[in-house]
Amino acid sequence: MSLYRDEGVVLRTQKLGEADRIITILTKRTGKVRGVAKGIRRTTSRFGARLEPFTHVDLQLHAGRSLDVITQAETLHPYGQAIVRDYARYTAGMAMLETADRLAAAEKEPALRLFLLLVGGLRTLAEGAHEPRLVLDAFLLRSLAVAGYAPALTACARCGGEAVQAFAIAAGGAVCGACRPPGAAVPAPGTLELMNALLRGDWATADGSEPRQRSECSGFVARYLQWHLEHGIRSLRHVERDWPLRRAEPDAAPAYGAHG
Repeated sequence: MSLYRDEGVVLRTQKLGEADRIITILTKRTGKVRGVAKGIRRTTSRFGARLEPFTHVDLQLHAGRSLDVITQAETLHPYGQAIVRDYARYTAGMAMLETADRLAAAEKEPALRLFLLLVGGLRTLAEGAHEPRLVLDAFLLRSLAVAGYAPALTACARCGGEAVQAFAIAAGGAVCGACRPPGAAVPAPGTLELMNALLRGDWATADGSEPRQRSECSGFVARYLQWHLEHGIRSLRHVERDWPLRRAEPDAAPAYGAHG
């Protein structure tokens, strides 16, 4: 087996046998990796809390046929320490990890931009400078953009016109009155501006947004994400989900995880 080293963020873990765990990690250079941490469930394990979700770690692994073997793990940033103490941060963080896992569908395909987005999102979430729901929506929008699914927000997704009036998920985002399909949602004033601010990293605008705009934004982002993933992000169902929509799209997936 060949030995390699990489840094990554732990996405999830699952038990293997009596003492081992399979650790799924999004790494900086290799992409998504599944590795076995032998003996990690024993109290004497040298890995301990280093391989828990949210942790940014430096790893050494042996490449295997189906699963790699984690031989060393050193904590770079223990983001989970701050995130797990707050329910809003925790649920937002879990949705971020699950989304990264889903978007990096193939193992060992480099996903540097997604990795950097995840590290930045978890850092921002742990620092607590912004509302967790805003941090989550910013991560989701930017991750969709990296995957090639960025929604149209400032011009009509169909004709390119600037007089947008509605948000149509199946059409690709904002649409003008002439291109608006039946059932398209009509956002409150400022909602699309908030979505664009989150996509661009304009936190001054995002932090100054109103509760109605934030709720509506979360609904649009969740529905748009799940439309492109075709299956629900289970963790989203635990995130705050009270948003008023003037009119919901009948063809959109119900927001915040309706799929079992």
